[in-house]
Amino acid sequence: MIEGFLTQFLLGLISILSNFLSAFSGGGAGLIQLPALIFLGLPFSKALATHKIASVALGFGASIRHAKEKTLRPNIAKIIMLCGLPGVIVGARLAIVLPGEFTTFFLGILTLFLGIYSKEIKSYDKDLVDITTSSTYILVGCIGLFFIGFLNGSFSSGTGLFVTLWLVKWFRLSYISAVAHTLILVGVGWNSTGAIVLALNNEVKWEWIPTLILGSLIGGYIGASFGIINGELIVKRSFEFISIIMGLSLIGKGIITMI
Repeated sequence: MIEGFLTQFLLGLISILSNFLSAFSGGGAGLIQLPALIFLGLPFSKALATHKIASVALGFGASIRHAKEKTLRPNIAKIIMLCGLPGVIVGARLAIVLPGEFTTFFLGILTLFLGIYSKEIKSYDKDLVDITTSSTYILVGCIGLFFIGFLNGSFSSGTGLFVTLWLVKWFRLSYISAVAHTLILVGVGWNSTGAIVLALNNEVKWEWIPTLILGSLIGGYIGASFGIINGELIVKRSFEFISIIMGLSLIGKGIITMI
């Protein structure tokens, strides 16, 4: 009984912390939460499915806070969902045949690059431009989102960071706006799709889900509030820090697995 209480207490703290960091930096909850679930005794596949289901609540927690700011732009939201979801489904279906050690290492390299590359991007307090009517411009944006969606379905964590940077670089959103779109649309829409696929093909630690979901809601709301209150620069710096740390972590994990 005591062990069960302590486990639930640890799960709550881990969930709040990981989702707090993710909510104001635009991704990275899996950097803390997924390894913690494995450390607490779950095999990787079960930990991944459990984490993915719980991570959907992060989007709802952040949505509650960002809804007050009216951050979402409907035209971009439609593009994220229409172009990204097919990639998520394809990636989830192919995940079981991809070599885990290679994909983890590859994702680490890409994530590390994100953090370094982001330092070269100027931070803006407001979104700069509306979506252009150029079909080529929109097509390239969709291809990028489809590819990121594929990564989201294939890999365990970190792909929200890719969406955030793509929205900043290509669609010219501010970091705060990009993070809001990532947390709500990727956190709820993409992750729920991936969670369904994983839950149908893997075991889930259902008795841990309520605590993880509660922690996700609390951490997501507080983290989103922290980012909105403290402004663009702190969100950008947090994004870069989380990207670099997560990239190094995934690279190390991939190397260890390959050895």
